[in-house]
Amino acid sequence: MSGIALSRLAQERKAWRKDHPFTPWEGGLFKLRMLFKDDYPSSPPKCKFEPPLFHPNVYPSGTVCLSILEEDKDWRPAITIKQILLGIQELLNEPNIQDPAQAEAYTIYCQNRVEYEKRVRAQAKKFAPS
Repeated sequence: MSGIALSRLAQERKAWRKDHPFTPWEGGLFKLRMLFKDDYPSSPPKCKFEPPLFHPNVYPSGTVCLSILEEDKDWRPAITIKQILLGIQELLNEPNIQDPAQAEAYTIYCQNRVEYEKRVRAQAKKFAPS
């Protein structure tokens, strides 16, 4: 990775936010791996929750389904790491039902919102820092 890309990553890391208060996700610590190709920022990083999350826009592999992370959709080199993380954070609470990646989570989200939020709260509790 180029020195310019490394410098940009170091600067942006200082600006990252944490938590997602007042949502079913509150209290959970969700590990997200961001993989950067050598040509970053020309191509987007791959973002993957480890372990995978129960969410309509997270593939069973844990990979996040978000248009700004797709080169052929909305990715632009000017998008910052902070913008990616905030986009993922927003996606967690407001799934994009037009682009589902996980059938079970999508179905429950669409058919029974109370059950969906119950499962998300249980997941947040499971992944709460001790």
